[in-house]
Amino acid sequence: MKTTGSEIRDHQRTSVTRMTFARTMRVRRWVAMSIAGLLVAGCSSFLGGSKTPTTIYAPATRAQAPAEWPAVRWSLALGRSYGGRGTDGLRIAVRPTPNELQVYKGAQWSRPPSEMLEEGILQTLEDSGRIATVARQGSGIGADYRLLLDVRRFESDYAGNSVPSATIEVTAKLMHVKTQQLAGSRTFLQVQTAATTAVPDVVVAFEQALANANREIAGWTLATGEQHARQR
Repeated sequence: MKTTGSEIRDHQRTSVTRMTFARTMRVRRWVAMSIAGLLVAGCSSFLGGSKTPTTIYAPATRAQAPAEWPAVRWSLALGRSYGGRGTDGLRIAVRPTPNELQVYKGAQWSRPPSEMLEEGILQTLEDSGRIATVARQGSGIGADYRLLLDVRRFESDYAGNSVPSATIEVTAKLMHVKTQQLAGSRTFLQVQTAATTAVPDVVVAFEQALANANREIAGWTLATGEQHARQR
């Protein structure tokens, strides 16, 4: 059976159409796979893929009570402490220049700074044996005085030096619960220079600054509350 020229041309056009369709499908599959790869990469970045491992630091917070602290008969409640957005987070803040606040990569606190201060002051007062009753506000204990803390700074500050210093600044207010009278207010500042720029050494400096701040605030609370109680 003879094949006409028209049939040959139709066969050729059909073959070309099939080849074009196959190439189009391959291109479409390649584009789809490329887009899917980009989406997966984007999702992994948003979901935290390929992050640097994080080391969690939990510095000791209690301090040794000096012998000269007064023994008091009144009770104390620790109110909830407050801190600024860049001050009271889990990331360890570092100030390389006066107008720049960053965080250390791959490092964070086990608890917010305000909680570490609360816990340290509470433990220091309990261990001192100088006060009969001390607890957190809301524990059900009827307290005579309430201690309020405002964490202003809790950061590693270079302050123009080659190594940073653990810098803690806290404002403490002691309120008489029954009269709502302010018994006393004071701002505490602790600056402890780190041995090196390494994060573990910075954490050691924070541990020393925390112990000093807790000791100062606890001692001031006892002395200020006792002075106010004697004047009433």
